Amino acid sequence: MTTGQDQRQPVPTASDAADDSRLRLAGSRLRHFHVCAFFNSREEEHQVLGSFYRDGVRLGERNLHLVEGDSMPTHRAHLAAGGMDVPGCEACGQLVMMPWHHAYLDGGQFDRQRVLTLIEQVAREANAPGSVPVRVMGQMDWIVQPGVDRSEVIAYEAEVNEVLSRHQQPAICVYDIATLDGAMMMDLLRTHPLTLIGGALRENPFYTPPAQMLRELAARRGQDPANAAPSVRLTLT
Repeated sequence: MTTGQDQRQPVPTASDAADDSRLRLAGSRLRHFHVCAFFNSREEEHQVLGSFYRDGVRLGERNLHLVEGDSMPTHRAHLAAGGMDVPGCEACGQLVMMPWHHAYLDGGQFDRQRVLTLIEQVAREANAPGSVPVRVMGQMDWIVQPGVDRSEVIAYEAEVNEVLSRHQQPAICVYDIATLDGAMMMDLLRTHPLTLIGGALRENPFYTPPAQMLRELAARRGQDPANAAPSVRLTLT
């Protein structure tokens, strides 16, 4: 997958992503790379995350936003209202917007392995020699759609931690609080090392290591935990 990287001025390379002073969210440095962000409205979402997107543009980095297709014009309007030159950023590749049905629900089904492969590919491209970092944001409202296996989503959220940590790839999963029940919220908390709630970024005391979370999910489904999928290491050919 190509997220676009021409027509920008010279910027730091992806190897500089290890300097966490360059990665700030809600006024705090990112010391982990997988953030679960809970919001009550799109307005609140953009009020909190807008500076994170603008910082990426200022540093010459890319923003990859996975959003609901019909809401793309509204998303662009929010970004523009926050001070981003949306047409210019899209033209030069600093802003790439992908409909979530293509990213998460290609063919109408959530395929955990396919999405892990997509994120791995994005992270590899961002860390390739001569490339620049990319900041990923995915709106996750699609998980409440009929036919989506929420346990598979939670397994994905657990497994993707290894991909993001290995590549030092920042990614923010945006959830609408109103659509989630308590059990789902707790599972989401347990699969993200960082949480963003009420505009405050915090290290998450509920975070559970991926291997342990996958064993628990397998036990819930009545599988032998020993046969649960291990934390994934993907090789793209």
